[in-house]
Amino acid sequence: MSNNQSAGGAREGGLEAPTRHPIDWKNPAFFDEEALFKELERVFDICHGCRRCFSLCHSFPTLFDAVDESPSGELDGVPREVYWQVVDHCYLCDMCYMTKCPYVPPHPWALDFPHLMLRAKAQKFERQGASFRDKLLSSTDTVGSIAGIPVVAQLVNAANRSAGARKLLESTLGVHRDAPVPEYHSDSFRRREARREKPTLTPQATPETRGRVAVFATCYCNRNEPQVDADLVAVLEHNGIPVTLVASEKCCGMPKLELGDLKSVETLKAHNIPQMVRMIDEGYDLVAAIPSCVLMFKQELPLLFPDDPDVAKVRKHIFDPFEYLMLRHKAGLLRTDFKRELGKVAYHVPCHLRVQNLGLKTRDLLKLVPGTTLEVIERCSGHDGTYAVKKEFHETSMKIGRPVMQKVEQSQADWYSSDCPMAGHQIENGLTTEREPTHPLSLLRAAYQI
Repeated sequence: MSNNQSAGGAREGGLEAPTRHPIDWKNPAFFDEEALFKELERVFDICHGCRRCFSLCHSFPTLFDAVDESPSGELDGVPREVYWQVVDHCYLCDMCYMTKCPYVPPHPWALDFPHLMLRAKAQKFERQGASFRDKLLSSTDTVGSIAGIPVVAQLVNAANRSAGARKLLESTLGVHRDAPVPEYHSDSFRRREARREKPTLTPQATPETRGRVAVFATCYCNRNEPQVDADLVAVLEHNGIPVTLVASEKCCGMPKLELGDLKSVETLKAHNIPQMVRMIDEGYDLVAAIPSCVLMFKQELPLLFPDDPDVAKVRKHIFDPFEYLMLRHKAGLLRTDFKRELGKVAYHVPCHLRVQNLGLKTRDLLKLVPGTTLEVIERCSGHDGTYAVKKEFHETSMKIGRPVMQKVEQSQADWYSSDCPMAGHQIENGLTTEREPTHPLSLLRAAYQI
C-alpha cells in the first residue's frame, strides 16, 4: 500500500476483538531472512500509509522519517539498515497492536507489528548473538544472585550512587549515567518471607478465585524492591487469603524475549511452569506484582507454546494483584475497612498492564478508599525493560516518557504511583523536583493501616 492509497476496509467501527495467532518459532521458515524482509516490507508499507502509531514509541518516527527522506518518498527508497533501527527501537510494549492499529486480526491484512519485531529480533539473535551488556542486563537471575551477596550489594549500590562510577559504567558497559538503576537487597523477599510467622487463615473460594494464593515473587521484587511483595502479602492476608510462595522460580523470561533469545525463554519456562502447576494442583491461585511477568504467563508463553497444556493451565490461574482483589470484591469478600484517606493520586497505567485487557482494576480499587481521587495517566513511561538504561536509547526513552512526567507534576497530587516499579522510577528520573513513587500496593496497605 503506497502512501496515497486508501486505508479503507480497516477494522474501525467493527465489533471484533483483536485476536493473536501463535508464534510459529519452531518452524525453520520463522528464521528465513528473505521471508522476514518480505513481511517487514509489507507491514512497513501499510504502517507508512496509516501513521496512526507515530506517537507511541520511536520505531514509527524512525520508519516514517526514513520514508519521507528517501528519494522516492516511499518505502522502496529506504535501505534495509533502517529496518533494523526500527526493530531495535521496538520494546514489545504491544500498544500499537492493542490500542491503535486498525489492521490487526481478524482484519485480512493481519498486522501484528510487535510479534513481527520479535521475529526480527529472534533472527538477529540467532545470527549475531548479543552484546555482553545486553546479555548481562537480560540475565536478571544471575545479576541478582551476585549483586544480592551482602558485601557485593553494598558495593553495587554505592557504585550506582556515584557519579564517577556511573560514568565508568557508561563508557565500559553502555549503561547511561543518568538512567535509573535498581538498588539490590541482600535480605531478599524470599529470605524475609521464610523468617516470617504466617497467620492461620481459612480460604473462602468464589466462582472465579480459590481464595488461596501462591505468589510468584519475580526476580525484581525479590532482590530489588522486596517491600512491594511484602505489601502484596500483607494486603492479601488482611483480606483473609492464605499466602505462600511458588517453591522455586526463575525470571519469567520477558527480558530474554525482548532480546529475541527464544531458547532462553524456553529454558526459563521449563523451570517455572512445573513449579507453578504444582501450586495450582495444590489448590492455589497465582499472583505476581510485576505486570510484565503476568503478561508473560498470560499471553507470550501461551503464544510461543500453544500446545502445552501446563502453560494453558498457568494462563488460566495467574492474576494481576488488583485484578484478583477486585474479583474478591465482586464476590463481597474484599475488606473495605480503610482507616486512612489517600487524597489525590496520580496513577500511571503501565503498557504491559493495559494490554492485558483487564480494565483499570487498580484505579477501581483505590477509588474505594474514602477521600481518594485519582488522575489516570495512560501513556508509556519510556522505561520499557532494559531500553531506558542503554546509552543509545536513554535520551529517547526520556522523551517518550516526558508527557507522563509532565502530567504527574501538573496534577499536584499527594502521591504518584505505577503498577510497574521500574516505570515509577523512570517517572521519578524525569521530575523537576526529587520525589519518590509509591507502589499502588503500598498505597493500599497504607489505606488499611496494616
